Amino acid sequence: MDLGLGGKVVIVTGAASGIGYAIAAAALAEGARVVALDRHAGVPEGAEAVVLDLGDDAACAAAVAGTLARHGAIDGLVNCAGRNDGVGLGAGPAAFRASVLGNLGHYYTLAHLCRDALIAARGAIVNIASKTALTGQGGTSGYVAAKAAQLGLTREWAAELAPHGVRVNAILPAEVMTPMYADWLATLDDPAGARAAIEASIPLGQRMTAAEEIAATAVFLLSPRSGHTTGQWLFVDGGYVHLDRRLTR
Repeated sequence: MDLGLGGKVVIVTGAASGIGYAIAAAALAEGARVVALDRHAGVPEGAEAVVLDLGDDAACAAAVAGTLARHGAIDGLVNCAGRNDGVGLGAGPAAFRASVLGNLGHYYTLAHLCRDALIAARGAIVNIASKTALTGQGGTSGYVAAKAAQLGLTREWAAELAPHGVRVNAILPAEVMTPMYADWLATLDDPAGARAAIEASIPLGQRMTAAEEIAATAVFLLSPRSGHTTGQWLFVDGGYVHLDRRLTR
């Protein structure tokens, strides 16, 4: 299926690894021109890397302005960058505020900066949230607060931008084997056993979701093929959040 993304300009944050990398690669495969914003430069071949700190508003503004100067449009924005930093109740208010801002602030900043261009293009925003926004996890208050806020902002922006033909949706991954996830597993006493237990709890196939499966949904949401889909939270998680756990036995 031709998704109609050929020549479209898409900004992807967090594109140097994990889910962001997979989304950037999938958009490139569909013929999009991808501008990859990350603090690291290792983005997919063919993407235009912009190395920056997403917490730096001026750097973000320069990246968006540069994209418009080089390409003349912005058709899609994928907010993906973030980190489950383990800031729980014991960490204190300052750490909590820093975690929320670090995981949430740039979502708003990029949407704000891209707003006029997205309206002109009748484009789309895809926010990568997390199942933890609905399930909780324990020991990660800042990250969960940011992810829950991203879901609220998805519907708020969908409402605000609907009159302009701009669609806004969110994807909620659950258990995805990314480099960051692998690093977390490596901190456990029995990484292999922990992975096996997690996979056994996923109803569809008793396996983790592939980053490429998240990416496939993301590029569909960016595309005109999903032209009447907005304000939605899509769970690409093998049934992890919603299906009866008896299915895993």
